[in-house]
Amino acid sequence: MQAPAISIVIPAFNEEEGIRQGLERIVEMKFHEQYEVIYVDDGSTDNTLGIIREFPVKCYRHNTNKGYGAALKTGIRKARGEKVVILDSDGQHDPTYIGTLIAMLDDYDMVIGERTADSFQVKSRKSGKRIIRMVGEHLVEQPLPDYNSGFRGFDRKLITELLHIMPNGFSFSTTSTLAFLKEGYTVGTFPIVVHERKGRNSNVKFLKDGSKTMLLLLRIIMLFNPLKIFFPASALVFALGMVWGIFGYMIANRFPNSAMLLVIMGMFIFFFGLLADQIALLNRTKRS
Repeated sequence: MQAPAISIVIPAFNEEEGIRQGLERIVEMKFHEQYEVIYVDDGSTDNTLGIIREFPVKCYRHNTNKGYGAALKTGIRKARGEKVVILDSDGQHDPTYIGTLIAMLDDYDMVIGERTADSFQVKSRKSGKRIIRMVGEHLVEQPLPDYNSGFRGFDRKLITELLHIMPNGFSFSTTSTLAFLKEGYTVGTFPIVVHERKGRNSNVKFLKDGSKTMLLLLRIIMLFNPLKIFFPASALVFALGMVWGIFGYMIANRFPNSAMLLVIMGMFIFFFGLLADQIALLNRTKRS
């Protein structure tokens, strides 16, 4: 059987109130006949799985809820297409954009549906997203596209090689954006209008779960450029040690032991940073 050119992967978790609309649109537009359409039920406890099985699409199921990223990983590993398109199952993404995204995948390694200013967004998340964008742009040293848009497509071979560094949670989109930019792959964007999700409220609450946001930031930094943390810290500690040492020498005609400790600590932090950078590089090594 000939492999399809395009696979569409859609994760779902407890979306019985909103998932039918997207399935009906996909069947209405005959995407299930043109492409491989894969739904991954991430351990839903409602009737999500039953609704998916009413339609002529492929469906895989997790016995327990593993996370948004884990569901995408399952779908991507099961996909047979040369290109993979992902979108949300909650009614936010209009399937009519899929054709535009697929056409752009001929020219780009990753294509992201970039949400327009009039798209629906949860206001309470804007501050957290702004911080992550600042950190991300500092890491990749270039402007970021809509880094956490859930509507995107990839070359399947490239995203498969990077799945081992992708998280199981909602930061899959953010991490994949930074990974493709950091690896020098081409990333294209086009505007999309996103609607308010159907059914239950989103599980993602950036400000309420501030600790998770900070852990995500630290994880991203350590994964892609740990020297961005270690080098400034080492330079600061080393400089403090030197200033304190010179001050102590001028006052007491001796270099204080505490200053020596700070200088040595600054040097150790720098070498730890070099080691962390090498480990991060090895961790990002492509795997088939």
